[in-house]
Amino acid sequence: MFTSMANSHNTFMSFRSLCCIIFMLSVFSFISFLYWCHHSGPCYFRYQIMEQSQNQAIDLLKFPSAWNHLHFPSTPPPKLLKIALFVKKWPHRSQAGGLERHALTLHLALAKRGHELHIFTTFPSNASFPRYPISNLYFHLSKATAAGYLDQASVWKLFQTQNSTGRPFDMIHTESVGLLHTRSRNVTNLAVTWHGIAYESIHSDIIQELLRHPEEPQANALTQRLMKVVEEVKFFPRYAHHVATSDHAGDVLKRIYMLPEERVHIILNGVDEEIFKPDVTKGREFKQKYGIPDSKLLVLGMAGRLVKDKGHPLMLEALKEMIKENDTFRETSVVLVAGDGPWAVRYRDLGENVLVMGPLEQAQLARFYNAIDIFINPTLRAQGLDHTLLEAMISGKAVLATRLASITGSVIVGTEMGYTFSPTVTSLKIALYQVWVDGRGVLEKKGQVARQRGLELFTATKMAAAYEKLFLCISNDGNNKDNYCQYHTPFK
Repeated sequence: MFTSMANSHNTFMSFRSLCCIIFMLSVFSFISFLYWCHHSGPCYFRYQIMEQSQNQAIDLLKFPSAWNHLHFPSTPPPKLLKIALFVKKWPHRSQAGGLERHALTLHLALAKRGHELHIFTTFPSNASFPRYPISNLYFHLSKATAAGYLDQASVWKLFQTQNSTGRPFDMIHTESVGLLHTRSRNVTNLAVTWHGIAYESIHSDIIQELLRHPEEPQANALTQRLMKVVEEVKFFPRYAHHVATSDHAGDVLKRIYMLPEERVHIILNGVDEEIFKPDVTKGREFKQKYGIPDSKLLVLGMAGRLVKDKGHPLMLEALKEMIKENDTFRETSVVLVAGDGPWAVRYRDLGENVLVMGPLEQAQLARFYNAIDIFINPTLRAQGLDHTLLEAMISGKAVLATRLASITGSVIVGTEMGYTFSPTVTSLKIALYQVWVDGRGVLEKKGQVARQRGLELFTATKMAAAYEKLFLCISNDGNNKDNYCQYHTPFK
């Protein structure tokens, strides 16, 4: 009995300790957020540029906001770089996550700019490797580990061979931990792009626990995640430079992970503006192809992996209730779902109001965006910046997404371009009903604003220009003759 009481006491104390840690982290994060809003929010960067444009150039390595806000010329680069990229998997057709799509979009753009690109990645498991008509793009393939990662010893050997062939690499880039910190130590011309960090995932874990069904077992994710944060704080400094893909992640890296500000750079994700753009004709043809009648006054769309952490249990329940309780919504609305995963079957069970089309190739996905009135991303993942939101915005569509820091801080920064909701069925239903009440006319106006923001910040051209400038700056190695780390504002 005493042993049982002791165990219960220890469990209670452990739970109290965990709650205290989470509370302290939340307070620290809130204070950090207030600081960010005042010193590096959406408005502050304009003030900083205008202030510094009077007498001096901006030191890019200390620029606190997203580099996408800056204007870099489209003229040929002043210097062509030899760049190495480490990425655990290269995308194949529609089967690609955000990290892989980022690697593809960015490095193809840099290769087209004339830079020499060497991609160190793994052999595809069950598909042929894609070919590109670009003479300065090289792939160095190695066998993946049992867990699907790059074998560090093998890939480093391939890298050293290429580094000693011709001229050495000017710049080394790794998508997340494609290159582990054990290899990156003391490499000064290196940058890592983080598509998710453990601290952001704590928010996701809290949401998942709140949404957990009483019959489901309780997970120990929060305790494990806190230890993961500690691990990351310890090894992140071994990477010379860090690129955050959202404003919030950049702030966390500086304030929570305590990385020097001159080593943290915010470059928001970008998507191909030549593929994703408004086209009424293609949208109409897409609807005809899938038999969507004109009587449907509202076409909602979702795309991506149909899995739990992308919020599909939440979306499924909200749609199920709305279709059941509102005859008019059921008769006038249709939901298009582009993607696959466990929730595909569940969506099909909702009946004719939901059309599951499976994963779409990029060209078809562009037509999909043009066929819908609003794009919905119900993700529960607080880390990274989903490409689908950016693709929809640049296609001229209003967006509806979960109220997460990365989304509200970088993407849906106001109601003029879309809607946000808290990750509960009730909040999601309120937002969906508001979309339905607003109707197609209001959504078109929001879509125009969303596209304008997309063109200003989320194009592949803007992203590639920012990375090119960063790589030139880092590769310069302190040479003051050509100071690529200086930004001269075009404002007079």
